[in-house]
Parts: sequence; structure tokens; C-alpha cells
Amino acid sequence: MYRRLLALGLLSSLPAAAEEGMWTYDAFPAAQVKKAYGFEPGQAWLDKVRLGSVRLAGGCSASFVSPDGLVMTNHHCVRSCIEELTTAKDDLLAKGFQAKSAKEERRCPKIEANQLVEMTDVTERMNTATKGLSGAAFNTALKKEMAAVEGACTTGADVRCDVVTLYNGGKYQLYKYRRFQDVRLVFAPEFSMAAFGGDADNFNFPRYGYDVSFVRVWKDDAPAKSPDYLPWAKEGAKEGDLVFVSGHPGGTERKSTVAELEFQRDVALPQTLLQLAEMRGALREFTSASPERYRVARSSLRGVENGLKALKGRQETLADPAVLARKRQEEAELKKRIDANPQAKALTQGMWEETAQALDAWRRMMNDHRMKGAGDAFRSDLFSYAQALVRAADELPKPNGERLREYTDGQLPALKQRLLREAPIPAELEALTLTFGFNKLRETLGADDPFVRLVLEKEAPADLAKALVRGSKLGDVKVRQALLDGGKAAVDASKDPMIVLARKVDAETRASRKRYEDTVEAVLKRNGERLAKAYLLVNGTAGAPDATFTLRLNYGQVKGWDDNGKAVPALTTFGGAYGRDTGKEPFKLPAPWVKAKGKVPDATPLDMATTNDIIGGNSGSPVVNRDGQVVGLIFDGNLPSLGGRYLYVPETNRAVAVHGDGILAALEHVYGATRVVNELKGAQAASAAPAR
Repeated sequence: MYRRLLALGLLSSLPAAAEEGMWTYDAFPAAQVKKAYGFEPGQAWLDKVRLGSVRLAGGCSASFVSPDGLVMTNHHCVRSCIEELTTAKDDLLAKGFQAKSAKEERRCPKIEANQLVEMTDVTERMNTATKGLSGAAFNTALKKEMAAVEGACTTGADVRCDVVTLYNGGKYQLYKYRRFQDVRLVFAPEFSMAAFGGDADNFNFPRYGYDVSFVRVWKDDAPAKSPDYLPWAKEGAKEGDLVFVSGHPGGTERKSTVAELEFQRDVALPQTLLQLAEMRGALREFTSASPERYRVARSSLRGVENGLKALKGRQETLADPAVLARKRQEEAELKKRIDANPQAKALTQGMWEETAQALDAWRRMMNDHRMKGAGDAFRSDLFSYAQALVRAADELPKPNGERLREYTDGQLPALKQRLLREAPIPAELEALTLTFGFNKLRETLGADDPFVRLVLEKEAPADLAKALVRGSKLGDVKVRQALLDGGKAAVDASKDPMIVLARKVDAETRASRKRYEDTVEAVLKRNGERLAKAYLLVNGTAGAPDATFTLRLNYGQVKGWDDNGKAVPALTTFGGAYGRDTGKEPFKLPAPWVKAKGKVPDATPLDMATTNDIIGGNSGSPVVNRDGQVVGLIFDGNLPSLGGRYLYVPETNRAVAVHGDGILAALEHVYGATRVVNELKGAQAASAAPAR
């Protein structure tokens, strides 16, 4: 069904669709919006929405919705926080959470919030630093210059600076963020309601999930001020309404070459899908063993199921002959235009062959890199701590430009927050995932491989994993703090088994990473930059850049679609949610919803579909109207949207959001969350006239 929908859409949408594009704020096509919808966002409007948007460093989006630091996002974006605050006696993930006062708001150990305050073009600096270079020399020079620019920009722990690569290196920008590392949970519904319908409904529509949560950013032990917030709309969105989504799409490959897409289809995706399927099986067995095991692993299982379904959709997209035919046609036309332009032809001389060689090298080293350099063999929070401490001891004494990128001055605050967070580590789950990694290591590289023998020695994977988890003290933040403060001397002297393992494998895991970066990453990055510049030369415009988990804005409308002759409506309702309730998981409404039946009119919108162009990372993005007011909250896409990593098909690609009316109605009448409701309504009343 999904592939038929995709093929039908491709036949009718070869030109770029109006709504397609995840636009940077400095290049938003406002005139294009005016032509299509009669409304042109001005600079004041763009600034207001940009400053009201928030990035959650763990991989999600969010928004300020009051002047006192209140932030709206998805439940699944803060699930790790709720899980860490949950205990066997107080299962917040199951029952939900409400802070009745500021004192009751509870700190989220892993979550950092970023607000984009400034964008500066640094393309010339990067190009000057890498001029005439290729391969490893290009990569080294680029990373050194990035570290220098970020280090000079990062003036304190409350500032984050990232050099952002756009158009595969055709453009570089320095993004400066206001950083909030004290983020506290305010409200969360039940896990069962946030994920209503479970994996069966995931990436489907009609949908009836309430994937909503609120957190608050704090500064100096008080709620932070956020004057640039997005007020709630007094009137909810209706079918056909113009809406905008401001968020942080994680990654797309719409400008990748056909060879790169074929590599994903034939090599990378099948390997990842197999591992995810096996991990899902292991987690299902683990969670079925006892209520406590289910409690500690349910979120991990949900994440694996989500990833498996998403990547399967990508694989099906690339396996569709119509998709690759379209991509080959586009690439052939681009090559013709490049060949007709002497400057563009010179710029890309030998590029296609070099890309093919790099992909062939990646194919040959992928197993080695995944197990060692990417760390698939070491699926463990405790090992992650150990590796970070071992490498910090070696990297931090080096000059900033010579360090691994994650240890540079600009990245240090994030590293320290990760290392020094107070977060529980369930020992049985930790042993399970580490055992899985060790088994995959031996299966992938072979029992006689020197690295496998170095890691396992004569131990069985399960026995070694259990011994490492049982013997490590790195779950204690005080131990990690002492090792970080003590530097190389303390790390070298440590007898902690995870530290010992991290030291033992560090040389080879570093070498594997370097082989990949020098042989594959550097070539693909440099060639992507060359192709992007050639594209600009022959087309005059580059369009929207691929997604990079940086702030983007796009426009669309509230709209359903035709599913093989069946009309799919744009909105679902509270009445529909009650009709879908079976009393059995995953379609079981939690007790507060059952009790509240009749308090909210059945026709009240709950979820909605829009034509906005989104991808993973947009979860938690606000949906705003032409007045810059909140009318919804992105939390998913439909099945056809899974191919959005490679192309946008306007006939069927839909974003899925919780409707603004539904959010407020449930807060007030289902959960009795009067504190949040009053804050949202007070912020709505206090907001200035809409910026245009």
C-alpha cells in the first residue's frame, strides 16, 4: 500500500512541491508563501518565531510558551527524564506527572535546551582553511578551523556555538545558542496515552495520541525569563488553514548522489535493520520476564520499535524503482548542465569516481567501523562514561584544534553535563545490551579476530558483560567527577573494570574511527561541497539545504489525503479516541480519560495532519498560525513521510500533530492541570499584538 501511494505521488509531482523545503531562517521564501497563501512573514515575525523555538540537545524540538521559561515538547522527547525520575514505588512513566508548584518541578538529568540567538556566515573562513586540500588533510584542517571558530564564540557555560554545514559544505554558518542546562519536568501524561495505539498506530493516521509534555528552563535556581515566547491561539486550526512548523529536522539526503543512495539501500540500511530487529527480540523477551524488567526497559523497546519502523520505511522508499529512476533522471540532467559550464565542470572533475571509490572503501570497512569506531560492540552507558573519561584524559591537555571534535572547548559543556548527570542505570538492562554488543562483535568479526580476542579474552559475552556491570562504580557521579578532575593520572590508575576495558580498546577504536574519517568521511564531505557549489553555479539557486538538526522553518496547510481512493480526514477528535478504546493495550485509554468522558465535547479536535515537510528531529516542534500563535505540536508523520529523508511527495506526505484545542482541553478537563492552563492562558492574554 505504502509503495503504491509513493509511486502514484511520484508520477504527479516531479517538479519541487510548493511546501517542500526545510528552510533556514535567513533564507525563508516569504514571497513564495505570499504567492500561495496571501501572507508574507516579515522579519519581525521570523525573529519572534525563531526566538520562541527551542532545541532539546537529545534530538528533539520544543518551544517557549510563556514568559517564565515554560517549554512545550513531546512526551517521547522527555521520556528519558521521566524514566530517570521513575522508581518501582513511584512509576511516573505509567501514571504521569504534575508539578503543583515550582518547588515540585523535578530536574531532568539528561536534557539541555538551546535557543538560537545569532547566525553568522563563516563560509569564507572554512574555504580559506581548506583551500587546495583533500582527503585527511582537508578533514583535519576543516575540523581545526571549526574548533577555533566555536571556541572563540563560546564565552561561558550558558553559551553554545556550533559551526553548521549547509548544502554539504557549500555554505558554513556559526550558530550561537543560549544554553539552558537546568531543565525541569512540569507536566507529563501517562506513557500509554502519549503512545496510544503503540507500534500498531506509529506512523499512521487517523491517530489519537496525546504526545505532550511541558518542562521549564531554570537559571540561578529560579525559572528563567523567556520574553520571546509563542502564545496560544484563541482559535484552533481548521482544515485548509496555513500553518508553519519551526523545529530541528535531524537529517535528510535529498541532495545525495545516486551512488550514495544505492549504498544506503544495499549496505547500510539492511545491516541496521537486522540489528534493530534482533535487539527488539531481545528486549521483548527481557520485558516479558517480570513487571520490573518491563518498567526499566519499556522506553528502550519503544525506541527500538520506532527506529525499526522508520528505517524500514526508508528502505522501502529506496527499493521502489520509481524513486531511484527519478533520482537518476535528476542526476543525469545535473551532469549535463555541469558539463556545459566550464567552471562547474572543472570544479567536479573526478568527483564521481572519487565518491564511488570512497563508498567501495566504506563497504569493505563497514563491519570494522561499526563495531569499533562507531561503538556498536559496546552498548552500555557505563562503557560510554568510561570511554569519555579515558579520552578526555588524553584529549583535554592537547591544543583545542588538535582534539577530537567532541572534546573541543565549544563542546565541553555538553560533555561535562553528560558525564556528571545524576541518572540511574538499571544493571540488568545494562548487562543485556552489553551482552548483545559483545555477541554482535564476535558474530561480525569472527571469534579468531584479534580485537574480539582482546575484548572477550576467554570469557563468554554474557559472563563478561555481567562482571563488568557488577564490578563498575561509574554509576556513581562522584566517582566520575573524581576521575574527570583527576585527569590522566587518575584514569590511568583506575582499576574500575569499565575504565580498564576502555583503556584496552582505545587505540584500536580510535584507529578505526580515523580510517573511516580519512578514507570515507573526508572524501564524501569534500565532494559534497564541490557538487553543491557546482549546483549553485548551474542552477542559480540551491533551494533548501538538507536537514542537519538545526533550526528550520517550513509552511503548509492542515490537510488530509487520498489513500488509494479512501479519503483520510485532516482531523481526529476526542470522540474518535473514545471509540478506539478497546480496554486492552495498546488501545486502552488511561483512567483519567475514562473518568473524564463527556467533559470534553466529542467533536473537539485531538490530532491533525498537515502538509508540512518534516523529518525525525521535528518531534516537539510548535505548529503556528500566520499570527505566530501555537495551534499544534508535531509528534509524528504518516507512513509515506518515512520516505521524506530522500524526497517530498505532496500528495501523500503528512506531518502529524496534537491539535492545540485538544492539548488545552485535556490539560483542563482530563488532567485538571490548572497551573499549566492558567500559565498558558495568562501568557496568551499578555502577548503583544502579532508581529508581521
